[in-house]
Amino acid sequence: MYRKFVKISLVFVYLVIIAGAMVRMTGSGMGCPDWPKCFGYYIPPTDISELEWDAVRDFKKGEVIIHNETLQVAKKDFTTSDTYNATNWELYTKHAYAKFNVWHTWIEYINRLFGALSGIAIFIMAIYSIKKWKLSKRITLISWASVFMLGFQAWLGATVVYSVLDPIKITIHMVMALVIVAVLLYLLYISKDTQEDFSTSKMFKSIIIFSVILTLIQIVLGTQVREFVDEQVAIVGYGARALWLENPRLDFYLHRSFSILVVATNLFLWYLNRKNNFGLQKINYLLLLILAEAFTGILMYYFDFPFLSQPLHLVLASLLFGYQFYILLEAFHPRRTSKSL
Repeated sequence: MYRKFVKISLVFVYLVIIAGAMVRMTGSGMGCPDWPKCFGYYIPPTDISELEWDAVRDFKKGEVIIHNETLQVAKKDFTTSDTYNATNWELYTKHAYAKFNVWHTWIEYINRLFGALSGIAIFIMAIYSIKKWKLSKRITLISWASVFMLGFQAWLGATVVYSVLDPIKITIHMVMALVIVAVLLYLLYISKDTQEDFSTSKMFKSIIIFSVILTLIQIVLGTQVREFVDEQVAIVGYGARALWLENPRLDFYLHRSFSILVVATNLFLWYLNRKNNFGLQKINYLLLLILAEAFTGILMYYFDFPFLSQPLHLVLASLLFGYQFYILLEAFHPRRTSKSL
């Protein structure tokens, strides 16, 4: 049951990454301008009328309205009179963003919903890990550490909202999601009843570590490129896709150049595995992910960002990182190591 919930947790974390990618693609990051609720509600509004002041209407403490282009928070439970009474409200001070778009709101809400479900799954996983204490204290300790890591990730999500989508905070938020993925994969691996002993080499181990680091660098560079694209969208609009990367910054060229290195490094890993019969079958799937990742990158640059190409590019990158990290675990598990290639 423990491993089942590790897998469920991993699926939900990846769903959060997918939903987060959709949030970035649609510009829905401020769809819910407060946190952890959405406009003060556990289930967000579906129409702007729900966020407007109205006479003889019941409000509960913490609910939000948009009034004079500001967010106003109800101080207590009350019923409005015939005129607006400012003493019943207080200004939301975390930021000055006060807009409502029903699609943005619900896309961001779904992202948060997956985040909450992943938290529940990881918490249940941690509870089941207590049974593993006698067998492996490491499993129990790391499982509970992952609960606190997810709490930290939720706090990072709140800071992203409060900062009105600060690019640096978004990057840290994304990297932290990958750290949680790595921890869950590690738990999934060490909790296996039986583990194969793969005979690898020191060179292979060094290169797989280098490959994982390269992928992380690529993801960070990709978030910076995405920041630039967001800036261009704000200037030229969604309709002018051909102009989004017309004059890119240096980080775009670094991102594109690093992609060649990523492909070459992983091809070399595949070659070493095949030549020396290391038996790491997941490398074959790794190559497919890299080819798909490169293909989506080409689509975005040369075909002006086709629909879903951006979130798919990010999701493939996160899957690539997961596969690489799991292969790294397999490569470092063996008790015997080849002395030569």
